[in-house]
Amino acid sequence: EAAAMSKVKNCETVKVVVRCRPLNRKEEATGYEGIVNMDVKLGQVTVRNPKSAPGDLMKTFTFDAVYDGSSKQSDLYDETVRPLIDSVLQGFNGTIFAYGQTGTGKTYTMQGAWMDPEKRGIIPNSFEHIFTHISRSQNQQYLVRASYLEIYQEEIRDLLCKDQNKKLEMKENPDSGVYIKDLSSFVTKNVKEIEHVMNVGNQARSIGFTNMNEHSSRSHAIFVITVECSEMGIDGENHIRVGKLNLVDLAGSERQSKTGVQGERLKEATKINLSLSALGNVISALVDGKSTHIPYRDSKLTRLLQDSLGGNAKTIMVATLGPASYNYEETLTTLRYANRAKNIKNKPRVNEDPKDALLREFQEEIARLKAQLEKRGMLTKKRRRNSRRLRKSLDGEEVTDCEEEEIVDSMEKDVEDYMKEQKEKLELEKAAIRDDHSLVAEEKLKLLDEKEKMMDDLKKEQEATEMLTAKFKVRDVFP
Repeated sequence: EAAAMSKVKNCETVKVVVRCRPLNRKEEATGYEGIVNMDVKLGQVTVRNPKSAPGDLMKTFTFDAVYDGSSKQSDLYDETVRPLIDSVLQGFNGTIFAYGQTGTGKTYTMQGAWMDPEKRGIIPNSFEHIFTHISRSQNQQYLVRASYLEIYQEEIRDLLCKDQNKKLEMKENPDSGVYIKDLSSFVTKNVKEIEHVMNVGNQARSIGFTNMNEHSSRSHAIFVITVECSEMGIDGENHIRVGKLNLVDLAGSERQSKTGVQGERLKEATKINLSLSALGNVISALVDGKSTHIPYRDSKLTRLLQDSLGGNAKTIMVATLGPASYNYEETLTTLRYANRAKNIKNKPRVNEDPKDALLREFQEEIARLKAQLEKRGMLTKKRRRNSRRLRKSLDGEEVTDCEEEEIVDSMEKDVEDYMKEQKEKLELEKAAIRDDHSLVAEEKLKLLDEKEKMMDDLKKEQEATEMLTAKFKVRDVFP
C-alpha cells in the first residue's frame, strides 16, 4: 500500500492551459463574430457553434488555467511557466509546447516580440529567468548549453549546423533515452549568447506562405536548453544535477482544405498532420487506460517527446485558439486534444550525477590542469635549487665532483622528462580541440593559438636550461 502511495505521489499530470487571442482586424472587417468565451476565474472555455439555434447547449471545457484576449505575456509566464523553469534549475526535465491552428498565436506565445519587454514570450522570459537565477546563486557551478533542431517533412535538421542539408539520426540510450546523434550544442554564458544561438537557428527555419498565415511555421521546432549544476553534498563530494528544458513550437494543426496549398506545400501539410495525429494517438493511448502499446515510434516528433508524455518530465501544453466563427471546427478539435492531454501522468525525477554530465568533464579537466601546474611548480623549484647550486659551482664555490655530476644529470633528466610529457599533453590537447564539435570556430582558433604559445614557451625554457648545463660541461672540460 505504501509503495502504491509513493507511486501516486511521484506521478503528476501534464499541465494544460488554453489561450485565446482577440479577433484580428481582418476578422473584424469581414464581420466574423466571436464564439469563444473564457472564464479566467474558473479556468473554463465555452464554445458556441455558429450554426446552432440560440437555445442549444454550448460546449464547455475546464483546464488548469485559461488566458483570454486581454491576457499579458507576463501573466502566462509567471503563473504557469515560472514554476516549471524553477524545477529545471533543480535538475528536472521540463517541456513546454504550444499546440493549435496556424494564426492563433503559438509563435507569439512561445517567442513574442523580443524587443518589447511587455510582449516577450515564454522563450526569452525563460532565458532571463535561468541566467538571473545563476547570477544570484552561491556555492554552485552552472553550465548552460543550447541546441536547436527542426522536424521538417519527417526529417531532422540541426538549425545550428552550417550544412543545412545534413539529415540527423535518432538514437536511443538506456540511460538517457532518445537523443539526436551529432546534434550540435553551444555553451552559453549569458542571455545575449543564448539569444544569439536562437537567432541563428530561427534564420534557418522552414517558413512558408499559406492562406492561414503568411509567416506560417511549416516545421516543428525544438529549442533544447541543458542546465548542469554542481554543488557540494553533505558527503563532501561534488554532485551534479542536470535539468533539460524542451521549448517546442509545433507546426499549425489546420485541415488541408483550409490552407489552400498544393503540390509541395500539400505534401508538407500531410507530413505535418501525420506527426500531429501521431501525437494525438500517443495522448489517447496514454489516457485511455486500456492500451498496452503507446505508439511513440509512429513519428519523429512523438519519439523525441517520449519522455515529456508519460515519462521523466514535467510538461506544460499551451493550446492556442482563434475566437472567430469560421474557425469553429479547428477550435473544437484543439480543445478536445488539450482536454485529453490533461490526463497524461508523468513521472518526473531529479537527474542526479548522470554519466554524460559535461560539467563533470570540465571539472576533471580543471583538476588535471591544476595538478599539471603544481607539478610544473615543483619541478621549477627543483630546477631553481639545482641552478643555484650550479651557479655556486660556476662562481667557484665549494661543490663536490659527485654533486656536480648529480646536478647536471638530474637537471638534464628533469628537463627531458618534463618536456617530453608536456609535448605529448599539448599535442593531445590540440587534437582534442580540433575534434571538439561543440566549440565555435573562433574559440577553437583561440585555444589552438594558446597551445602554440605554450609550445614556444616550453621550447625557450628547454633552450635556457640546455645552455646552462652546456656552460657547466664546458667549464668541466676546461677547468
